[in-house]
Amino acid sequence: MNYSILHKRFLKTFGLALLIQSGAVAQKNNPAVQTEKAPKLVVGIVVDQMRWDYLERFAPLFKSNGGFKRMMNQGFSNDNCQIGYTPSVTACGHTGIYTGTVPAVHGITGNSWYDSQLKRAVYCSEDRTVEGVGAKGASDGRMSPRNMLTTSIADELRMATNFKSKVIGVAIKDRGAILPAGHSANGAYWFDAKSGNFITSTYYYNELPAWVISFNNRQVPDSLSKLGWNKSLADQQYLQYATADEKNYESKPFGANQVKMPYDLSRKENEGFSKVVGSHWGNTLTAEMAKAAVIAEELGKDAITDMLAVSFSSPDYVGHSFGPNSWEIVDNYIKLDEELGKMFDFLDATVGKGKYTAFLSADHAVAHVPGFMKENKLPGGTLDDKAAMDEMNKAIKTKFGIDKAVVSLFNYQVHFNRDLLDSVNADKKALNQFMVNYLMKKDYILNAFPTSEILTSPMPQYMREKMANGFLYNRSGDIQMVLKSGYIDGGATGTTHGLWYSYDAHIPLLWYGFGIKQGRSSKRVYMHDIASTVAALLKIQEPSGNIGQPIEEVLK
Repeated sequence: MNYSILHKRFLKTFGLALLIQSGAVAQKNNPAVQTEKAPKLVVGIVVDQMRWDYLERFAPLFKSNGGFKRMMNQGFSNDNCQIGYTPSVTACGHTGIYTGTVPAVHGITGNSWYDSQLKRAVYCSEDRTVEGVGAKGASDGRMSPRNMLTTSIADELRMATNFKSKVIGVAIKDRGAILPAGHSANGAYWFDAKSGNFITSTYYYNELPAWVISFNNRQVPDSLSKLGWNKSLADQQYLQYATADEKNYESKPFGANQVKMPYDLSRKENEGFSKVVGSHWGNTLTAEMAKAAVIAEELGKDAITDMLAVSFSSPDYVGHSFGPNSWEIVDNYIKLDEELGKMFDFLDATVGKGKYTAFLSADHAVAHVPGFMKENKLPGGTLDDKAAMDEMNKAIKTKFGIDKAVVSLFNYQVHFNRDLLDSVNADKKALNQFMVNYLMKKDYILNAFPTSEILTSPMPQYMREKMANGFLYNRSGDIQMVLKSGYIDGGATGTTHGLWYSYDAHIPLLWYGFGIKQGRSSKRVYMHDIASTVAALLKIQEPSGNIGQPIEEVLK
C-alpha cells in the first residue's frame, strides 16, 4: 500500500485523538474556557412600563458600568421586540414573558377582568382559598398564580430538574412577583405598602421564611423615605431630554404642594410607604430584596440552574404620574441604570461573572400624556370609562328597555350581562349592531366590532392578530373598542397604556451573560419568544402553551 495513504490514515485517526486530548488538557488547565452546559442562575428582569426608545433617548446618561449599557455592549439587544396581543398591561405582560404565549391561551386577559362564569370582576392573581402571610390587610396577601392556565418557563425548569432548581419571584406588585415565578415556585414575595414589609401567602408558606423576616426587620423602606428624591442632573441637562419640569398635566403623587424635584418622601404616622415605591427608591428596595433572596436561598451555588424573577414596579408608578417626557422619568432611568449595574456587580461576586444569564424586558410601554400631545399639536385625548359605561346603559335602556346591560368596560371591551340578556330573550345580534353603531359615532373610537367577529372584521392582519390573541370567551367582553391613536382611558393628568399601538407595545429586550452572543438586531421578535429562547438555552421543554420561537441569533 502506498506509504502516503498509510501516513494520512495514521494522522486522521491518531492525530485527531491527540488533538482532542491536548484540547481537553488545555481546557482543564485554562479556567477561562467555559465548560458548563448551562448557567448557574437565570435572572429575568422586567421593568414595569418601559418604552424601547428610552434605551436610545437616554443612552448618553447611562454609565458604561451600569446596567443598560453593560447589557447592550456586552450582550445582545433585540431592538424590535413587540407585544403580540392586547391589552398591553402589567399582568398580561409578565405572564406572556414567562409563559411564551398570549392571553387567549394563558388566561390572564388583564390586570382584572369580568368573569362571565363567576359573574363578578376578578383580579389577576386573587385567590380566595389562601391567606396572606405577613400582610397587614387580608386582601393584600390572598394571592397565588392559580388564575394562570399554563405553565411558565420557571415551572418547566423545576420539572426538568426534578424540582431541584430553586425559583424565587420578587416585586413591589404582587402580580409582578407571582405570575413570573409560576405555579411551582419556591417563593414569591411582594410589598405591603401599609406595613413596609415584603409578604407572601399560604400558597407558598404558612409563615414568612426567617430571611424575609430578617430583611423586613432592616426597615429599608423607612430609611429610604428619609432620603427624599433629589436630582441627578443640572436643570439644563434635563431640558435636553424632557419638557419643562412643572406641567399642569402631570399628577402630584407626593402631595398637592410638591410639584417638582426634589421631593420630600417622609411619611406621617400610619401613612404607609406609597411615596417610596412611587419614586425611584422603589427600585432600590426591590434590588435589595432580590439580593437577599440570592444569598439566603443560595441561588446559583451549585450545578443545578436556579431562576430569579425580578420585576421593577416603580417605573410604572412614576410613568403613570408624570409621563415619558418628564424630568422624573429621566431621573428614574438614570438611577435604575445605576441600580442594575450594582445588581450585576453583586451577581458577578456571588454567582460568578459569566456563570449566569440575564434578560431584561418590559411588560408594556406607555402613551404620552394627552396634555403633552395637545400642547404639541399631536393627536390624542381621553376617555372617561365610567361615564362612558353609564351612557351606554342609558342608550340600551332607551332602545331595548334592558336596564344595566353593560357590566364592565375592562380591557377596552364592552362586557354585557349575558345571563340578563338570556333571561329577557334579548336579540343579541341587534344589540351588538346597536352598540357598534353607537361607539363608531364617538370621537375617541377608531373601530368597534363584536368580539365574535374578530377574525372577519375588516382591519390590518397585524392588528387582527393582536385582538384575537387577547380574547378568551369567559374572561373577555362582547364588543371590542379600538381607541384612536393617542387616546387613553383617564383624566386630565398623567397617562396610561393598554392599546395595540407601538407606543404601548414596542418594548426593550436585552440579553447578557452565559450563552449569549454580542450584537443587536432590528428583526421583529415578540415578547412570547423570550420563554422559548430561555428553554433553548437551558435545553428544557418550553412552557405548555408556548407559541413563541427561540431567537436563535441571540444564542451562542
